Amino acid sequence: MLRLRGHAPRSPRRARAHGTLAPKNFDARSSLKKLYKPQVPEYFNFARNVLDAWTEREKRGQKPQSAALWWVSESAPEVRWSFEELAFNSRRAANVLCGPCGLRRGDRVLLLLPRVPQWWLLNVACMRTGTVLIPGTCQLTARDILHRLQSSRAKCVITDESLAPVLDSVASHCSSLHTKLLVSHKKREGWMNFNQLLRTVSSDHTCVETRSDDPMTIFFTSGTTGSPKMTEHSHCSFGIGLTVNGRYWLDLTERDVLWNTSDTGWAKSAWSSIFAPWIQGSCVFVHHMPRFDTTTVMQTLSRYPISTFCTVPTVYRMLVQEDMSRYRFPNLEHCVSAGEPINPEVMERWKASTGLDIYEGYGQTETIVDDACKVVPQGTEGNLAIRVKPNRPFSLFTKYTDDPERTAQCFRGDFYLTGDRGVMDQDGYLWFVGRADDVINSAGYRIGPFEVENALTEHEAVAESAVVSSPDPVRGEIVKAFVVLNPAYKSTDYDELTVELQEHVKRVTAPYKYPRKIEFVDQLPKTVSGKIRRVELRNKEWGRS
Repeated sequence: MLRLRGHAPRSPRRARAHGTLAPKNFDARSSLKKLYKPQVPEYFNFARNVLDAWTEREKRGQKPQSAALWWVSESAPEVRWSFEELAFNSRRAANVLCGPCGLRRGDRVLLLLPRVPQWWLLNVACMRTGTVLIPGTCQLTARDILHRLQSSRAKCVITDESLAPVLDSVASHCSSLHTKLLVSHKKREGWMNFNQLLRTVSSDHTCVETRSDDPMTIFFTSGTTGSPKMTEHSHCSFGIGLTVNGRYWLDLTERDVLWNTSDTGWAKSAWSSIFAPWIQGSCVFVHHMPRFDTTTVMQTLSRYPISTFCTVPTVYRMLVQEDMSRYRFPNLEHCVSAGEPINPEVMERWKASTGLDIYEGYGQTETIVDDACKVVPQGTEGNLAIRVKPNRPFSLFTKYTDDPERTAQCFRGDFYLTGDRGVMDQDGYLWFVGRADDVINSAGYRIGPFEVENALTEHEAVAESAVVSSPDPVRGEIVKAFVVLNPAYKSTDYDELTVELQEHVKRVTAPYKYPRKIEFVDQLPKTVSGKIRRVELRNKEWGRS
């Protein structure tokens, strides 16, 4: 069990008048080890073994009447698919991929779509065809997309009208790319049209037989010492491993409706908008919501029968600043949060308004070791790590794709190092302290300082820079840049230059990465070998000695 440092212990979901409910899938935390005993078969495919199994139960009348996917939008008719309809449409989508697109098992597919039903169809279609899905956020710039296409050697890219011109601007530099698939009602030169093809292909498709440890998906993750890396996950790591999330953390049943607000480009969307809920046969609720809006969230929780709400701490912080007395959430039973620590006062205000606790999730199984990989005594801060010998957990990511050196750096002795720090108390509870690396977690977005520093350095005014996190009451952390100027710019108006540099970063890389704070300095703290001491700057920002 992981607790966040400084947070009061919380009990399981108790019976309530209008507040926290008792858990549905377990009696007490101590029983989880006895209940959770996953078996990993030699062959496994989530579409065949899980989704098609729910379809058969629906046909036999063995499952409550509920949607598998419920999508709403303020600008389009809502979509409600049963598991049978999801299976039917995803088989057709699979035929688009392996037919007109010419994709084969193991080919990589870059998917850049917002929260639209086709995103879910294509996720399942890739499972059915054995193609390896690479999701990405729609906020990526041309440079971000080019890096992902060249690094992954993706053979197909799928996106909508908004990003198609950006893809066209870089496609000629990607020798592996041979298929561009457009999700749109309009045609575009040089692109196949997914919506049109979906209407013409057959709904008969035989799911490929994938081994449990075959690659299923790749996520790009930001690091501190280079460009984003590719993390590979197998069919079983998500398809079976996330059972613990769906059954025990989200505590879902076949009658539940789960709303997870995560962007489709992040792994959290796969965890809580596909695998965890559909393992449990629950309904995945989606609001298109191109831009986040607190009123829309409040109205949606009031208007629809959402029983489980999953979002990042930033959203909870924004919601509790609203007049929550204007809203009632009659169906809401369980609230969870992940991605970053949530403030205790936010949890208290949320519970005062809703009667519900917020349950925090930490996405890894933890052991605390020191730098020499020796387990430290209780009460001593150490590295959060996962024991991988003699038996490696199947739910752990497989590797950094095409990067054996980077993969090897994550493993030391008998452990996989998570990059986080923590303390185990005398009762055996783990308390999260912070990350060991320099990645910035702003409103749930993980931002590598190296990417922002590179973007800044491209501006002629910047000699060098260092990027760290800075505390923010709403986002938790924001990006702050310490900038050393070239001599010719040291007499420039700093306020004007700050805006100019911020706009420059927005143009060069994804807009969410831009530094919301910039401080101009004469020099940066460095080690004897010349490496920038970001830790010193970060400690200054956070008021640490």
